[in-house]
Amino acid sequence: MEVTELSNGICIKGVSHFYPEHIFECGQAFRWDRKGQVYTGVVDGRVAELVFDRGDIIIKNTSIREYELFWMHYFDMDRDYGKIKRVLSRDPVVDKAVKFGWGIRILNQDPWETLISFIISANNNISRIKKIIKNLSRRYGSSLIWNGSEFFSFPAPDALANASIDDLMDCGCGYRARYIKETAGIIYRGDIDLDGLKKASYEQAHKELLACPGVGPKVADCILLFSCGKGEAFPVDVWIKRTMQHFYPRHSGSNKEIRQFVEDRFGRLAGFAQQYLYYYARDGLRLFTKD
Repeated sequence: MEVTELSNGICIKGVSHFYPEHIFECGQAFRWDRKGQVYTGVVDGRVAELVFDRGDIIIKNTSIREYELFWMHYFDMDRDYGKIKRVLSRDPVVDKAVKFGWGIRILNQDPWETLISFIISANNNISRIKKIIKNLSRRYGSSLIWNGSEFFSFPAPDALANASIDDLMDCGCGYRARYIKETAGIIYRGDIDLDGLKKASYEQAHKELLACPGVGPKVADCILLFSCGKGEAFPVDVWIKRTMQHFYPRHSGSNKEIRQFVEDRFGRLAGFAQQYLYYYARDGLRLFTKD
């Protein structure tokens, strides 16, 4: 892998197992928007533009130094996805899923933003989730100007903890407004250390997250998989259950049965298998739609 500085960003050459559409549209992140072949994202108070050009990754509005300090970890560049694929592809179903979603990487996102984003995701579709997050960021985040346009950072815990239920509902949160406010208060007071969840065991971290209003087993697993480095987390919702029933009908009776099956079959790579299977079922086989 070679990283070179450009006048307005960086170019990364020699990256395997990376394709923006697979990464940004597999249901794990909500603040990357596509226009043509260009993705523009707001991540941890940064605005960046990403283009995949004949195998090269071009990230605008950054530097090599910032790439080394932030983007390398965010895009999980230190992980050997070739090895992960070889292990998972021993399962013939996942082998097909891996070949379809070959460019998926699991992002290392901010636990706080991921927590609120997936509370919003409950019983929701991707377009509405993105709209609600934009509304919250516009109202409670900080202004970020880049390339002549205004963007907004994700709100801090105190901003949402001190927001009124009515104002949160005006942003489109609906019944989730109370969950968002109460959970923000928990994080703002320090009752749960989100960064500490990365060091905790999967079981302990999962249990702690369930104390947050609006967080059930599936949302907790999303937070642990997408922001806390818990590769064994396997989020199960109606869509992944439908996926498992399609591919593994003998092992998908209950959510508990599904989790036991994937733990036995995929171990600490269960979350990676889930992403490949979900994306393949949704966009490859069209078993359901993202909206």
